[in-house]
Amino acid sequence: MDKEVEAQPADATPATLESIDIMRIMEAIPHRYPFLLIDRMVDIVMGQSAVGIKNVTVNEPHFQGHFPARPVMPGVLIIEAMAQTAATLVVLTLGAAFEGKLVYFMTIDGAKFRRPVGPGDQLRIHVEKERSRANVWKFKGVARVDGVSGAAATFSAMIMG
Repeated sequence: MDKEVEAQPADATPATLESIDIMRIMEAIPHRYPFLLIDRMVDIVMGQSAVGIKNVTVNEPHFQGHFPARPVMPGVLIIEAMAQTAATLVVLTLGAAFEGKLVYFMTIDGAKFRRPVGPGDQLRIHVEKERSRANVWKFKGVARVDGVSGAAATFSAMIMG
């Protein structure tokens, strides 16, 4: 249980998915409104990387208080959207037996917030696996709006089996 987890043999081409919709995301992870923070995933390379898409809308509950005169998506929610993208990738990689399992943050390192994200923005959340060992996965993530980095972090999480 202590060795590196590899989704494929080193010489195999990783499986890919063009995209998955919200219904498939909700099968993979247990999050629901108002805390489900990704709407779709694209460019999925099993066991390696994916892009989550979050359409930011003014009717989201956090905008009532953060901040009413200038709505800004809280940075911690952007980091959470990165984690949900990564968790969905992990479940897709590991298979149906892991659907709906809880995934807990273990670390968040080097979080940087570069620009405010607000209503009307579309976050494209790029996550890439750095490594995995047993049920612990480490990712780097970058959330972009119109190609410009809004936030970035490295984080690890544990999937509970």
